[in-house]
Amino acid sequence: MESFIAARQPEWSVIGLPAFNDNYLWAIVHEPSQHAFVVDPGCGLTVQKYLEDHSLYLSGILVTHHHPDHIGGIDHLLNHFKHPIEVIGINRVSQVHRVVSEGDVIHFYGLEIKVIEVPGHTRDHLAYVISTAGETWLFCGDTLFSAGCGRLFEGTAEDMHKSLNKINELPSNTLVFCAHEYTESNLRFAVHQEPNNTALKKRFEEVQSLRRLGKNTIPSTLAIERESNLFLRCETSETLRVLRLAKDQY
Repeated sequence: MESFIAARQPEWSVIGLPAFNDNYLWAIVHEPSQHAFVVDPGCGLTVQKYLEDHSLYLSGILVTHHHPDHIGGIDHLLNHFKHPIEVIGINRVSQVHRVVSEGDVIHFYGLEIKVIEVPGHTRDHLAYVISTAGETWLFCGDTLFSAGCGRLFEGTAEDMHKSLNKINELPSNTLVFCAHEYTESNLRFAVHQEPNNTALKKRFEEVQSLRRLGKNTIPSTLAIERESNLFLRCETSETLRVLRLAKDQY
C-alpha cells in the first residue's frame, strides 16, 4: 500500500505511511513551511523516502512506546539527516531528547500537541492529541485500535481500562490514528462475540470490501469506535481482561 492523505486541515495534513506487514507511521505536515513531525518511525527508510520525495524537512519525532516496530527507524533518520531533530517521548527510549508526560504540550508551528499517558499495552505508553479547526486528532500507538485494543504486554487490564476511558472522553469526531491495520481481524472477533449485532456485521462487511481493494481502514473516529469497539464498552477492568484473553486466543 502506498502513502495516503489521512486528514487535511488549513495548513496541515496527516500522511499515512504503511510499513512492514501492517504498521502505519504518521507524518504531521505543516504545509506552508514543509516541516514535519513523524509519529513512531519504525522503518527509517519509509520515512526518509517520503520526506525526500516531497521535499519535507523533518523537525521532530513523537514516540508512543518502546517496541521496535515503533522506534526502529529513529537511528537511521538521525544519522541520515544532518540537521537537529527533536525526539520526544518516554525516557525508556535512549534516542529521546525531550521526555514528556501527562499534560505536557508540544508546540509545532502554532499547533498544540497534548500528551496523555495511556498505559496498558506497555507500562509507559503515551498518546498525542491535537485539536485543530473543529477536529481532534489522536495518535494512540498500540493502545486503541480500530475495533480493538492492544495486547497487555506489561500493563494490567486495569491500566488499559483507565486508558481507554480517558481516550473515550475525547470528542466523538476525534480521528483515531492507531499504529496497525488490524480492523478486519478485530471485527471478525467482535462479530463472533456479538453475532446478532447488525451494525457490527455491516461495518465488518464494509471493512472487508475495503481490504479486498487494498485500501486502508484507518483513521477511524471515536464515534465509530463507540459503536463497534467492544473494548470501549467494557464497564469494568475484569470484563476487559476476560475479553482481551478471549481475543488473544481467538
